[in-house]
Amino acid sequence: MRDAMAAGERAANFPDDVVARRSAAEEPRALPVHKRRRFSPWLLLILVLAVAGGVYWTRFRPAPAPKGPPAPIAIPVTADTAQSQDVPIQLAAIGSIQAANTVVVRSRVDGELQKVAFQEGQMVKEGDLLAQIDPRPFQAALDQAIAKKQQDTAQRANAQRDLARYNQLGAYATGQQRDTQVALVDQLTAQIAGDDAAIENAQTQLSYTRITAPLSGRTGFRLVDQGNIVHASDSNGLVTIAQLQPIAGIFTLPERYLPDLQSATKAGPVKVWALQQDAKTEIAQGALALIDNSVDPATGTIRLKALFANEENKLWPGEFVNIRIQTGIIKNATTVPATAVLHGQDDLYVYVVKPDNKVESRPIKTGYATEQFYVVKDGIKPGETVVTAGQYRLTNGTLVAINKGGGDQQPPEQQAAK
Repeated sequence: MRDAMAAGERAANFPDDVVARRSAAEEPRALPVHKRRRFSPWLLLILVLAVAGGVYWTRFRPAPAPKGPPAPIAIPVTADTAQSQDVPIQLAAIGSIQAANTVVVRSRVDGELQKVAFQEGQMVKEGDLLAQIDPRPFQAALDQAIAKKQQDTAQRANAQRDLARYNQLGAYATGQQRDTQVALVDQLTAQIAGDDAAIENAQTQLSYTRITAPLSGRTGFRLVDQGNIVHASDSNGLVTIAQLQPIAGIFTLPERYLPDLQSATKAGPVKVWALQQDAKTEIAQGALALIDNSVDPATGTIRLKALFANEENKLWPGEFVNIRIQTGIIKNATTVPATAVLHGQDDLYVYVVKPDNKVESRPIKTGYATEQFYVVKDGIKPGETVVTAGQYRLTNGTLVAINKGGGDQQPPEQQAAK
């Protein structure tokens, strides 16, 4: 009865279509018997425990440990060790190779070139036959001079016998006769001396028909062929000989190095190296032979000459080479690789790796320097580790990871031998 009254009230308050839809929705519908399931109490228990555990964890979980500052990251760098060594002081220059001596072989007499006894480019020794000129005219002149001497010798012998006769006559010979005979003997004696000179000259002219090498060296192009007439006045000559062993290197240095060069020459032989164009590979080693006697006022340089044994003929006249000359040695010098030295606003500095692998920027004072290393006068001690690569990422106190062996501190003469 109550339900009917309630339905009537709802019907009075809502439109008919709404009431009809809600009534249909509220009416229970019968479900198929095979789809009905009972609610499991175990599932309810699991849900209750999960909710209770979440609440407990939220309220009673341990507080997280406080986080410290992040560990520093080591910067990878290349480093090397400062060394103590004897450092040779060397100066570099560019020079040219010249033959120690160059001779243009010429004929000293006129005549036919009968024989050429050398090959172009041949190594010859002093005294070797190079060419033969027709000797017959000069042999005839020598024979003529010898015959003239024999004639004058015979005349003098006769004059001397006549003088002896005048002396034996005593008072029977006048003084004028004796004086005249003495003068004749002296005249013939002088004439024989002239004959000796003529013979020597003829012998000399005859010897000139054999043209020999005036020094040991290498011949060049043959300038005259066999069968030609040569003259002593010919300007070209027969051949040019260049002495290659030893051979000379000519180079210049600024005049400011003159005192060092003079001191080095007083101490003993001054070593000089000839290097290839890379300025590292050694060609030959020699010694300083000459410091020129004047400085070129136009360039402010002084010329020097070095001699090289050149036993294997590695150096050739006209060749340009790099020259390195040693003027002294710095004993027990502290050196660091050149790549370790940085340029600051006021001075030079390096990054030194301390025992804790942190770096320190340290100013240094340097002296003699090469492309490979610096000599450090103050700021670094032998055995300390310096950074040679990767400095652009460093500041004081930066932690680094070291890769050893980044520098090359060998003295220049050891590097040239590589």
